[in-house]
Order: sequence, then C-alpha cells, then structure tokens
Amino acid sequence: MRFLSGNEKEDSLNWFEKAIEEAKKSGCKKAKSGALIIKGLSIFGEGHSSPPGYLESQRRCFEDKSKLHLKITDKTCCIHAEDRAVNDVLTKLGINYKQILKGSRIYYIRLDLKDNPIRAGQPYCTSCSKRVLDVGISEWALWHDEGIAVYTAEEYNLISYQFKG
Repeated sequence: MRFLSGNEKEDSLNWFEKAIEEAKKSGCKKAKSGALIIKGLSIFGEGHSSPPGYLESQRRCFEDKSKLHLKITDKTCCIHAEDRAVNDVLTKLGINYKQILKGSRIYYIRLDLKDNPIRAGQPYCTSCSKRVLDVGISEWALWHDEGIAVYTAEEYNLISYQFKG
C-alpha cells in the first residue's frame, strides 16, 4: 500500500467526487456505496449498491442476519457497487476484458445516510476483493483518515482475508 501525494492525489480526489455521485444513486437503505473503474483518464465502469435486479422484493437491508445459515457468508442483500461497476465494463466492452482492465484502478467510497462520505477502514470484503483480482483490475483506491491509499489487487485480497473486525 502507498499513500498518494501531489497531482496523483488531486486526480484521485476528483475520481472520488465522481464515486460519491455514483454512491448517491444507491438503492440500499443501510450501506450506500459507489465505485468507479478508471484507466488512464477514462471511466471504464461505474456502479452502486442496490437490491438484485433493483427489485424491492429482494431488499433485506434490515433483516436479522444472524438467522441466516452459516454458509451464507455475504450477509448483504444488495449487489455490491464494485460488482455493478465490473458488470458495467463487461457490458460495454464485451470480450477480452482482462486485457482491457489491466492497468485500471477501482475507487470505492461509502456514504452515511445523509450522503456524506465515510472514510474507509481496513479492507474486508472478500467477495469483491476476489472478483476485482479475478477480472484483472490492477489496483484499489480507498480514502482513509490518513489519506488516499492505493493497494495492488493481490495485496487488497490478502488483507481482506486477514480482517479481524
């Protein structure tokens, strides 16, 4: 992991502003989030959290997750913003996505219920970390209290599995 500075930090702040706007589209009632996939100076994909298919019948934001079977490891009801951003890229670009995504960075942000950005903690979502690594996205960007940090996709996945809560 490395913290950004100078022009790279300024560029990332602009991308995070766009990720915040994407997060505001979230249909999730509990964990509003947005993600952008950036390569060079272009947005390749964008996504936000919402129930599968945007269907109200699939909303489970406030259900007691402790009642779910232990095999259900992802306790959220929403499709993650990162997944939607990846799907957006695949829809737009079709085949050979690993080559297309090589060198790209995913920016992830979460909002509180008043649409204010929440600084990121330690990476923990193995569902998203595996998917990002698998499709060939090179880096993650998170906005921590200490600054904007960039992780390689492999590093991010390893750290996610070490999360202790």
